[in-house]
Amino acid sequence: MPQLYHRKTTSPRLTLAVLATVVAAFSMLQSLVTPALPVMQHDLHTSASTVTWVFTALLLSVSVATPLLGRIGDMVGKERTLLIGLVALAAGCLLAALAPNIGVLIAARVIQGLGGAVFPLSFGIIRDEFPAERVPSVVGIVSAVIAAGGGLGIVLAGPIVEALGWRWLFWIPLIVVTIAAVLVRRYVPESPNRVPGRIDWLAAALLSSWLIALLLPLSLGRSWGWASARTIGLFAAAVVLAAAWITVELRSKNPLIDMRMMRIPAVWTTNLVALLFGAAMFAVYAFVPQFLQIPEAAGFGFGSSVTQAGLLMLPMLVTMAIAGSLSGPMAPRFSVKAQVIWGSFLSLIASVLFASFHDATWQVALSTAIFGLGLGLAYASMTSLIVQNVPREQTGAATGMNANIRTIGGSLGTAIASSIITAHIQPSGLPAEAGFTDTFILLSAFSAVAVLLALAIPAARRAQPAAPDPLLEELVR
Repeated sequence: MPQLYHRKTTSPRLTLAVLATVVAAFSMLQSLVTPALPVMQHDLHTSASTVTWVFTALLLSVSVATPLLGRIGDMVGKERTLLIGLVALAAGCLLAALAPNIGVLIAARVIQGLGGAVFPLSFGIIRDEFPAERVPSVVGIVSAVIAAGGGLGIVLAGPIVEALGWRWLFWIPLIVVTIAAVLVRRYVPESPNRVPGRIDWLAAALLSSWLIALLLPLSLGRSWGWASARTIGLFAAAVVLAAAWITVELRSKNPLIDMRMMRIPAVWTTNLVALLFGAAMFAVYAFVPQFLQIPEAAGFGFGSSVTQAGLLMLPMLVTMAIAGSLSGPMAPRFSVKAQVIWGSFLSLIASVLFASFHDATWQVALSTAIFGLGLGLAYASMTSLIVQNVPREQTGAATGMNANIRTIGGSLGTAIASSIITAHIQPSGLPAEAGFTDTFILLSAFSAVAVLLALAIPAARRAQPAAPDPLLEELVR
């Protein structure tokens, strides 16, 4: 079939660099504001419960936009849809940087959430533009950038707020996203593969509804009360709406998420592992810095500043980036299934170590470094498993749903961890050590289940050893 549009010509190295910049910008934006929420609360004269919506609003918007725009990208073109997501992200950053009150800031975060589509769209572009033998390596690199970007946001938040103020948490991403959008328009080729059909808007509405019904009580159940009518009612609504969504998708001629694809053994087992890793990752991002900032007067903690706590997370970011970047090149000799297993096992070791030994900063740094190794391996290899086991035309929707499941896991993990920690409060008002210890015992249990699920992932055909990837060699140099 002749092409009806002009295909841009560019080097794979440049395409990878642009995509890495795009996903890094959004990944950092997800975590960048978390350490600054108390500052925003004070500056915008709002309550602690209201300011948490700055995080919750983005989470809800990402959950709805990611699979929907991933599917639209498969249909109308990934580069075009990626540009739409970046423009929305830039507009949301501009509005947030200028926000005069908390309501405008929350609305800006909803707009930013449309940028969550950069993840599935980037993986779809990789599958379209790179030779099959390079796809695992490139997916590994981009996955490592996503994972490390979230942690890097925590590292950079303190210095940015202290030197420039919290509004620069949005000005800086605005500059990066604007440059990235120009580079995407100039250098990223348009999709050669399109999926005919239309969007099933009923399925999209039901997907949005059950995700919101699930994520709202997960995020706010602690303040509402886990046994309150509002919390229980929303959980029940989520179950009913999810069942309705699945029914509609099974009957649809143009499903948003192909349920037959989701039933592929390698896909559903990988998605369950992703759920547990999302819970562990977001809990570590949220509560290890908090642990480090606890005053020594509490009998534990180190009294670190926001900046110091962020710097102590650097070992995790380094190991995460290294493991993720090496995931693809190792695949011919160390299968992606084996990497998920070992990543889950390393996460288990790290959680047990933190629960048992956290009296010195080097012990915390060691635990988080090991966790980074596990996260880097698992993050990259889970994405590779999804990409390799679904039809090319479903890449965007499938990877978008995988990212969504990690987000749901993150909501679940942070909600449970927050409930455990706040249930152990000292008379002084400071958290008790037992709350953090119990949290990491729970994360150990999550990781142990992830190991068992990873063992259940069907074995793929062993990849043939490939010639050294010149793209990866150039990046290493």
